[in-house]
Amino acid sequence: MILFGKILKYTFLLLLLGITLGALVVGGTYLHFRSELPSIDNLKEIQLQVPMRIFSKDGKLIAQYGEKRRDPVSYDEIPEDMVHAFLAAEDQNFFQHYGIDPAGLARAAVTLALTGKKRQGGSTITMQVARNYYLTRKRTFTRKIREIFLALHIEQELSKEEILELYLNKIYLGHRSYGIKAAAQVYYGKPLQDLTLAETAMIAGLPKAPSNYNPVTNPERALKRRNYVLKRMLALGYISKAQAEQASNEPVTARLHHARIEVEAPYLAEMVRDQMVKKFGPDTYTSGINVYTTITGKLQEAANQGLRKALEDYDRRHGWRGPEKHFEQLPAESNALDQLLTETRPVQQLLPAIVTAIGDKDARVYLGKGQTVTIDWKGLSWARPYKDESHRGAKPKKTADILKKGDLIRIQEHRDDEGNSYWRLAQIPAVSGALVSLDPGNGAINALVGGYDFYSSKFNRAIQARRQPGSGFKPVIYSAALEAGYTAASIINDAPVIMESNGDDDTWRPENYSGKFYGPTRLRWALTKSRNLVSIRLLRAMGISHALEHARRFGFDPDNLPHSLSLALGSGEVTPLQMARAYAVLANGGYLIDPWFIQRIERNGEVLFEEDPLVAGECENCRQAPRTLNEENRYIMYSMMQDVITRGTGVRARVLKRHDLAGKTGTTNEQRDAWFTGYNQHIVTTVWTGFDDNSKLGKGEVGGRVALPAWIAFMKVALEDIPDEPPEMPSTLVTVRIDKNTGLQVSGKTADTMFEIFRPGNEPPASEEEETSRDPATNGDQENPGSSIRPDDLF
Repeated sequence: MILFGKILKYTFLLLLLGITLGALVVGGTYLHFRSELPSIDNLKEIQLQVPMRIFSKDGKLIAQYGEKRRDPVSYDEIPEDMVHAFLAAEDQNFFQHYGIDPAGLARAAVTLALTGKKRQGGSTITMQVARNYYLTRKRTFTRKIREIFLALHIEQELSKEEILELYLNKIYLGHRSYGIKAAAQVYYGKPLQDLTLAETAMIAGLPKAPSNYNPVTNPERALKRRNYVLKRMLALGYISKAQAEQASNEPVTARLHHARIEVEAPYLAEMVRDQMVKKFGPDTYTSGINVYTTITGKLQEAANQGLRKALEDYDRRHGWRGPEKHFEQLPAESNALDQLLTETRPVQQLLPAIVTAIGDKDARVYLGKGQTVTIDWKGLSWARPYKDESHRGAKPKKTADILKKGDLIRIQEHRDDEGNSYWRLAQIPAVSGALVSLDPGNGAINALVGGYDFYSSKFNRAIQARRQPGSGFKPVIYSAALEAGYTAASIINDAPVIMESNGDDDTWRPENYSGKFYGPTRLRWALTKSRNLVSIRLLRAMGISHALEHARRFGFDPDNLPHSLSLALGSGEVTPLQMARAYAVLANGGYLIDPWFIQRIERNGEVLFEEDPLVAGECENCRQAPRTLNEENRYIMYSMMQDVITRGTGVRARVLKRHDLAGKTGTTNEQRDAWFTGYNQHIVTTVWTGFDDNSKLGKGEVGGRVALPAWIAFMKVALEDIPDEPPEMPSTLVTVRIDKNTGLQVSGKTADTMFEIFRPGNEPPASEEEETSRDPATNGDQENPGSSIRPDDLF
């Protein structure tokens, strides 16, 4: 009994000594590593590597840039099933322990002692947070010690909910997804709250080994891991047996989902990305920047569809260029046919297909994944062979005139006038184009398209293509003429002009598009009908230097424009965005605005930048754009350009049934560029079409035929919420009845007279006949200054 007491006493002393030595060892170890441990004071404010996202003005996703896909969530946003699934899979005692799990660490130590291998184990969620945020993943004994001490420290500083939130936002879950919200989108294309129990358990099973248990690349192992998580949830009382059984019986439905792009605007997205890199440098792709642009989803979609249809229509008008490829031998198995299609991606709505059989007036084509469709003659008959830009071959009489078995082609689903859907033979347009629309009040870009397909060509023609605007530049010339003392009723002779210099080889003989000459012509009518020779004579009369300096008022640099008479025909090179900015001066009352497209930049809810644009007109607490064109000049030009649409080269736009629209077509020499820029007081839109290599568009392919249809399609949507409000005539202008042929004042309304707008003192003199018949007591047929007239009253 005494011996037993002594043994007990010494055992107790040894135990106490062991505890004391253990405490000293732990304390000494802590003191040793304390200086090496990072501070966790900033853990709550730590910046996760979140990709940059670009949104439309109405909050729809345009693009996402960054290697890591992460979308942090707060603890309150995490579904309860997701919390329970991760606790069951990773750390069932998370809410009870103080950062470490002694039993788990002991098991890991025993494994190390018995096998000599370092295995993952014993790590709590808090320890994983310590490792993921502060330490490397290299498995060493000293790293594990640091991990334990950091976990204990974190538990003292943060609540359990805060620790779990950090963990679930940081953890890597495969396929570039970091955090549970990103994983829900990557694997299921869903928000967290819409995940099923089976999907939740699948995601919770990933941290152990994201590659081994990945449901996309390793579905069988992922299924076992998911069901293990479900069993653990059942054992811990988180779910019922019925729920566990139902979820365990569900198939693996995961597949890769890319970021859900809601607005297709890749050209604008690249513009934003370029600006953000310049502003923020390497942090652009990881610091969680959200950029809100000026475009709206509705208008951008209308711009995409309008331009693409115009380019496709032009392309079909010029004939079938043949298949993209031909396969002499076609395999019978669909898997082998799928392999032939893998190298050819869809381009917009143009799907690659292989011709597998041809009938007399139809063709069977294979689209991939077992899908075969028929193209009827309605979808084939357009395909006359392409000869050159102005000629096509004979109309096809049968399918064999167009296609052969083994051809790799494009097809497109199309609807006829009755709304019936059918498949149509298609091809990627060789012609290019651009559309840019902006708000003339402050320069905000409403929509921008830089080409048919961004992924085929990233060259942004809206801002990078410098092309001749042709007759689209004439409004600048005519506005300069008004400043020089000319009026809309001034007469210029539409007659041949021959300019010679340095011999006959340099002789310049400009012509009107029609090849005809029309004699003395009023300026209003000359602009309406886009008479080239009138523009040249007008420029020569007022002086090139005057016109160049006036172009500065529209945002053009005179040094970048030709210093010759060819300026009258738009021979300088400009971008579509520059043209839209220039016409905005005519739309907004005479103010030169600056185009812009980034509305604001945010990070973690904090506004880092917000645009303060130049605004046209008088305003409070804003930056006023400089007035570069007086009110009278602007109004007269507006009214003249309304006539371009009501009875001139843009007459097709009358289909919009508006009274406030004005604009100008533009076609360059040999039809190499086709333009239309049109506007009202609230929106300006420019469309350019042409070939990137400056090839000819072909006979008859002018601005009113190629570019104007895209403009109409876009503006039909854009104008839906804009009131039809023509500008009011300034009180400083007067209207006078003139003779249409001479431009001189007349009285009495006859078939050959009209009202014209003048600045007081600029009215034309009365004709000789009028002078002899006029009552000396009257003052002609001049209307009261300031009287407002509608464009339809001008003729």
